[in-house]
Amino acid sequence: MKSLIRKTVFYAISLFLAELVIDGVVIKGGIPTILFGGFILTLLFMFVKPILSIITFPLNLITLGIFAWLVNVFILYLLVVLIPSVSIHAYTFQGFRFAGFVMPKMDITIFFVYLVTALLIYAVTSLLSWITK
Repeated sequence: MKSLIRKTVFYAISLFLAELVIDGVVIKGGIPTILFGGFILTLLFMFVKPILSIITFPLNLITLGIFAWLVNVFILYLLVVLIPSVSIHAYTFQGFRFAGFVMPKMDITIFFVYLVTALLIYAVTSLLSWITK
């Protein structure tokens, strides 16, 4: 039970940070929605991810583990489908200039937003798990 609550809080924090950092992630409803999203994400990672990992094991073996990110992207997509107040959409990055480095304006596709969001959620939860051990 303690592990379930800890993972729910970690996923809720990672969803909150994803909303702050990535323009394409929008969570309406405030803290209750973020906590509920963290709980649903915990359940998806506990029950759906092992099944998908077993099904996609041959592809994961061929791609040397890179396909595992697509499983995380699919789980994030399931979260967006299950909770209508959490949405992920494409957006336009306005670009920036810093010390001679120029990043041009570009359109970010929805798949790339899902991929970066899944990577950020994984990084934040891994960091929080490492800190609490």
